[in-house]
Amino acid sequence: MEQTCDDIDEMFSNLLGEMDMLTQSLGVETVQPPSPKVSNNEFSFTVGFKDLNESLNALEDKDLDALMADLVADINDVEQRTLQAQKTSGNQQSTVTQPSTALDSDICSKLSPVTGQFGDDLPPPPPDPDLDLPPPPPPPPTEPLTQEEREAQAKADKIKLALEKLKEAKVKKLVVKVHMYDNSSKSLMVDERQVTRDVLDNLFEKTHCDCNVDWCLYEMYPELQIERFFEDHENVVEVLSDWTRDTANKIMFLEKSEKYALFKNPQNFYLASKGRNESKEMNDKNKEALLEESFCGTSVIVPELEGALYLKEDGKKSWKRRYFLLRASGIYYVPKGKTKTSRDLACFIQFENMNVYYGSQHKVKYKAPTDHCFVLKHPQIQKESQYIKYLCCDDQATLHQWVTGIRIAKYGKLLYDNYKCAVKKAGLSSRWANQGTVEPAAPARSLPAGAVQSNGQVPQIVCHASTEFPETQKKADASEVQAKSNNISAPGLAQPVMRPQKFQSKRNSLQPPPPPERRSSAISASPILPSKVKRDSGIFLADPDTFPAPPPVLK
Repeated sequence: MEQTCDDIDEMFSNLLGEMDMLTQSLGVETVQPPSPKVSNNEFSFTVGFKDLNESLNALEDKDLDALMADLVADINDVEQRTLQAQKTSGNQQSTVTQPSTALDSDICSKLSPVTGQFGDDLPPPPPDPDLDLPPPPPPPPTEPLTQEEREAQAKADKIKLALEKLKEAKVKKLVVKVHMYDNSSKSLMVDERQVTRDVLDNLFEKTHCDCNVDWCLYEMYPELQIERFFEDHENVVEVLSDWTRDTANKIMFLEKSEKYALFKNPQNFYLASKGRNESKEMNDKNKEALLEESFCGTSVIVPELEGALYLKEDGKKSWKRRYFLLRASGIYYVPKGKTKTSRDLACFIQFENMNVYYGSQHKVKYKAPTDHCFVLKHPQIQKESQYIKYLCCDDQATLHQWVTGIRIAKYGKLLYDNYKCAVKKAGLSSRWANQGTVEPAAPARSLPAGAVQSNGQVPQIVCHASTEFPETQKKADASEVQAKSNNISAPGLAQPVMRPQKFQSKRNSLQPPPPPERRSSAISASPILPSKVKRDSGIFLADPDTFPAPPPVLK
């Protein structure tokens, strides 16, 4: 029996050995898990810069501080949620493992005498060798930094911390370089919650330009030679995430009247194709009624556009003329030998997941019949592709009608809401600008401009009493007339007005000069009242020659 068991064990061992040899001879390799492919949609933190460090250096100090505050707030929120989740899971584990604690204590109590028997026989651990190492050299003395170096060091520390926090942040953030119309640029921090209108408001604050509705973010593709303006409701980070990492695309901050020309002159887009005379001129009331009818009904009315356009053939620089029609669902064309009836129309393209762009210099690049071209493509297509559609119009007006009609069919009432929001923003900014400029007040009529009072003070510019209280001024004028008549009848009362000048001429030069005459009453807002002179006072004398002689000068 024992021999049989030994034979079985030997056979089993031989079988295992043969299997090992077979495995080695076949060279079976463990299958490695496929490495994740780096997709073009991998998120990058910058747009328009070589790297993230360069983009953070381009940020202004206040933008960098705001970025740090946002990142710290986001990370703190994530940490709090993580700690809360760990506490919840820890409580659950303690509840599950609580019944086994009694068993663990029983096992430990049984093992303790065993460890006590053998623990005394173990040799003590060897003592740590005393190594007489020389002390480290003292750090070299550092020279005091200048103010500029301290500021640069502080910003470098902020940037280093921002680089770490950006990778941990929950909300996607981009440092975007926006090119200006004067060849300068601005660096902005944009997160995934912001739309184009938010970025425009930020640019208005940085550039101090007027906030009219024509300002827009303009997307340019130098490789494809196409461009378009961002709609105000579009998510900027989502659009820029479709760009490739080494792209040459740019974002411009420009004025483009074509953006909202539809709402300034809707008759040029809704009535031009019908040949009506109203399309030339229309008053504001009719324009508003046309817009309300087109955008505020049960459904948005798309302009009835149709006509012959040139279509670029796939992979060629030749163009074929076809008859196209614009509908709410897309663009259709009339096949050769067919009519314009709905059943004969063929779908050319639908507007879902598609953007419309203006073509630039396609007459040179693609041999287009004219330079008035527009392009239809998916947002993620960044290079030449057969899925890009090129169309060419006869003139500029037709081009704008087709591009605007496609925008209406694609976005609908959102365009009208964007325009009203832009008008509201522009109105608020102009109101603040008007409040900031104060109109100069009218100068007082009694003193010429630049005059100084006799007491050395600059005259205050106040409104005359006659402008606000005409009845009071009439009473004051009557009082002045009465005072003049009293002065004529009593010559003794007329002399005190000129008394200081005569008194100054006859007095000794050693006497102090009289106080200056106050003229502030000439521009005061209070009415001029006639003065009452007390006959019995000794201030005014009938004749200045009756003054007593001055006392002798003490030597």
